[in-house]
Amino acid sequence: MEKLTLSAFVSRNGQEKAAEVFNCRQSAISKAISSGRNITVTILENGKVIAEELKPFPSNKRDIQPA
Repeated sequence: MEKLTLSAFVSRNGQEKAAEVFNCRQSAISKAISSGRNITVTILENGKVIAEELKPFPSNKRDIQPA
């Protein structure tokens, strides 16, 4: 098993291949990298590739204003 950042995975394989592996568009890969999202790519022993994103909770802070 090998763990990489999304940027490292793309450096090895290119954005088009990454988009194909994750079933998304190349532009989504580009945007994720340029916005600095914390995405970890895991390459399993059987060759399967998965990606996970670590996000703060709650991910969307809203200003709560009194009624």
